[in-house]
Amino acid sequence: MTTTVRASARGAAPPRAGALRLTLALVGAALLLLCAAAASVMFGSMRTSPGEVLSVLSGDAEPYLTTVVESRYPRTLLGVLAGVCLAVSGTLMQGVTRNPLADPGLLGVNTGAAAGVVTASAFLGASGSASAMWWALPGALLAGVLVHVIGFSGASSSAVRLVLAGAVLTAVLTAYIQAVTLSRPKIFDNYRYWVVGALGGRDFDVLWSVLPFAVAGLLVALLIAPALNALALGDESATSLGANPAVTRALGWGAATVLAAAATAAAGPIAFVGLAVPHVVRGLIGTDHRGQIALSVLVGPVLLLTADVIGRVLLRPQELMVGVVTAFVGAPALLFTLRRMKHSL
Repeated sequence: MTTTVRASARGAAPPRAGALRLTLALVGAALLLLCAAAASVMFGSMRTSPGEVLSVLSGDAEPYLTTVVESRYPRTLLGVLAGVCLAVSGTLMQGVTRNPLADPGLLGVNTGAAAGVVTASAFLGASGSASAMWWALPGALLAGVLVHVIGFSGASSSAVRLVLAGAVLTAVLTAYIQAVTLSRPKIFDNYRYWVVGALGGRDFDVLWSVLPFAVAGLLVALLIAPALNALALGDESATSLGANPAVTRALGWGAATVLAAAATAAAGPIAFVGLAVPHVVRGLIGTDHRGQIALSVLVGPVLLLTADVIGRVLLRPQELMVGVVTAFVGAPALLFTLRRMKHSL
């Protein structure tokens, strides 16, 4: 009997109905991702018809049109990568903390990345998107480590303490960023474009630079998914089922931080993707973290690419940065989540 229960908690095959629902959700999300990627290549601040895009793909288009369409390739791939990282990061953070409001923006990771960019620009002479990326990454990682140490240390460790640690760190770093940028207007000019969150203006070099971090974080997420299922039952139950809560939290938090840091370093702080996607996924397939992570890999890019396309066509020929669009989309999602939680608060 014990062996059966332990196998189930560690990740035994789900019931047939659950497996069918997961399969249908994965297929549907994959189709939506293909459509979103196609729309990202087809639509932009310059109007291009499907025929013109096909002519570029076949190599028969004029050079100017080819340049315009090909400039959308790295933007689309970066949107896929950032969407995957943010969605899986949010899923891990909510699983580790057992808090449905946990996401990289609320727990200090995004602010840590911004503080890294400001510090490098103000005191180390860094400039340009490439330099911003390399300084955002350690800033986000350091913030994630500090929040984890504060939130999960001592006998009073709890999800509430973790969220409070993230809020305190965010407030302190935000004050530091404001002090530096207000006292150095040139630094603010270099910083303001990155801080909104955008997929445009990046090339394939940015994508290849953060790809190893994204792959490492995703692999760890997949490996600890069964342990997260056990952790959801509580620390005592997880221990009795063979999982180590402390190790699971450390690995989960570390992977979530690396994923969020990679996305933030490459595209800037993009809000609400890590918050909204896990709720959408749970509503579709339930609470199994194996399925949640797999589906988040597809749903995250769909949301981010769709928001980016909306931002490109809404004010054409101007562009609305994707971080602004996701904020408008994510705010109702946050309010909806709070409304659902009101009876349990």
